Amino acid sequence: MQSQTRTVAILGASGYTGAELVRLIATHPALRIGALTGERKAGMAMAEVFPFLAHLDLPMLTRIEDVDFSAVDLAFCALPHATSQAVIAGLPRGLKVVDLSADFRLRDPADYEKWYGKPHAAVDLQAEAVYGLTEFYREAIRAARLVAGTGCNAAAGQYAIRPLIEAGVIDLDEIVLDLKAGVSGAGRALKENLLHAELSGGTHPYAAGGSHRHLGEFDQEFSALAGRLVRVQFTPHLMPFNRGILMTAYVRGTPSQVHAVLAARYAPEPFVHVLPFGALPSTRSVAGSNYVHVGVIGDRIPGRAVVMVTLDNLAKGSSGQAIQNANLMLGLEETAGLLQAPVFP
Repeated sequence: MQSQTRTVAILGASGYTGAELVRLIATHPALRIGALTGERKAGMAMAEVFPFLAHLDLPMLTRIEDVDFSAVDLAFCALPHATSQAVIAGLPRGLKVVDLSADFRLRDPADYEKWYGKPHAAVDLQAEAVYGLTEFYREAIRAARLVAGTGCNAAAGQYAIRPLIEAGVIDLDEIVLDLKAGVSGAGRALKENLLHAELSGGTHPYAAGGSHRHLGEFDQEFSALAGRLVRVQFTPHLMPFNRGILMTAYVRGTPSQVHAVLAARYAPEPFVHVLPFGALPSTRSVAGSNYVHVGVIGDRIPGRAVVMVTLDNLAKGSSGQAIQNANLMLGLEETAGLLQAPVFP
C-alpha cells in the first residue's frame, strides 16, 4: 500500500451524499479534499451550506468547470441522476471516478432507458463502468477507472440474497423483499411529500408493484448470478426517520443453512457482520457508519427463512461505499477512514 496523500474532488458537495463524503474524508488518513463543487451554491463556504462542517478547513464551493483536475487523483461524483453522464464524459480520461448516481449501474443501455425513461448519453463509459458493490466486485474495482456506486436499497437487498443464490440454498422464484428507508434517501431537494407535516407520524409505501428503479439492479445482478432470469417482489416504504434502511427478505430455504451460508460468506468482510441465529438487527446499531448487520430467523412455516439487513443509506449505502471503493482504486487500505463506530443512541 502506498502512503502518500491523494487529492480528491467532490462534485455535487451541496447535497446529502456530498456532505457525507466530506464528513467521512475529514478523518481519512490518506485523502485530502482539493475541490468542492455545487453549481447553485458556487462561491459559498461549506459552513454556510452545512453548519455541522464549520470546524473543517475546506475549499469554497465552485463550479465544475473551474476545478483544476490536473491536481486531482480521484473525483467523487455526487450529482443527480442523468446529470453525471455528461459531466463524467467531460472529465479528463485518465481521472479515476466514483459515481454515486444511477447513471452507470446498469450494464445494458436498453435497461437504463427502460428504468430511467431516456437513452443513455455516454454508452462508451457505461461499458467501462464497474458495479460498486465492494464485497462482490473487489478485484474489478481495484483495477477500475470508473466505478458505479449501487443504489442504497439495492445494496441492502443484495447483502441478503447474493450469497444465497451463489450457494443455491433458496428457491429463486420465491424471493420477497420488504424495505423501510429513512427520508434522507430521497435527497435534499424540496418536495411536498417530504415536508415534516406530510411525513412525520406515519409511513407509506412508494414505487410499489414493480416500478422502483432499483429493481433494475436486482434483475441484473441476481439473474447474472443464477444464470437465468430472477425477478423478486420488492416493496419499499418511506419512514419518518433521517437515516437508515431495514431490508426484510422472505425466502424459501432451510433457516439454519441460510444463516450458515451468510455467516461463512461474510466472515472475512470488515464491514458486514452476521448476527447469531435468531438475533434481530436494528438501524440504530449501524447509524452513521459503514457497517452492515445481517440477521436470520426461521419462519413459523417450515422451510422458510427471514433475512434482515440494516445499513446506513448515506454511509454504507452511498458515500461510505464510495470511499471504500476509492480506497481500492487508489491502492490504499480498504478500511481507511471508515472504521468509525456507529452513533448511538
